[in-house]
Amino acid sequence: MNTGDQHIIILWGFPLFAYLLGSIPWGVVLTRLFTSSDIRQQGSGNIGATNVSRVAGPTLGLLTFAGDILKGAVPIYLALKFAGQHQGVNDFFLAIVGLAAFFGHLYPLFMKFKSGGKGVATAAGCFGVLAPLACLAALSAFIIFLLLSRRISAGSLASAVVLPIAAWFSTHSWEITACAAIMSVFIFIRHLDNIKRLIAGTEPTFSDKHKS
Repeated sequence: MNTGDQHIIILWGFPLFAYLLGSIPWGVVLTRLFTSSDIRQQGSGNIGATNVSRVAGPTLGLLTFAGDILKGAVPIYLALKFAGQHQGVNDFFLAIVGLAAFFGHLYPLFMKFKSGGKGVATAAGCFGVLAPLACLAALSAFIIFLLLSRRISAGSLASAVVLPIAAWFSTHSWEITACAAIMSVFIFIRHLDNIKRLIAGTEPTFSDKHKS
């Protein structure tokens, strides 16, 4: 096998690695390790940090949040390191790696492509490395709407609106912007129930111990 073939194998191994890492359901793993609960049968049934925090406490919630962020951050970081050492790595490739991690979180292989998370933390991990200024803008929107509404879902939706806009102005890359836009669309899809409750005025606040 020549160097070029090895380069191609390594290059396209990144999306597979990103998807597999994204598929690790940290919310399920941590609650099974440290509690007797199946997070999928508790609270909202979502495996993300918000539901874990409500059901199993803030410590496991923060650990789940950190794990979900790293799902996005680690593959992008490694891909960028690889890009610095090899030619032929472009924004399209980085966008594919980011989307692979993101969709691994939404449709995890290790859970038969079901019961994935909503994608906010993993998207933040991707763009925290890929486009830090865009991530900072989205984080600012999240915090503002969280403080105004006391609802994590409202902050998440606001950040999803801001992310692709900020990605374009900070990178001027259509590939990176398209990646952000795709993530934002799926974040909205995963929050459809939350949107209905927000409209109805029944969406719980962060401190409530039920739906998320």
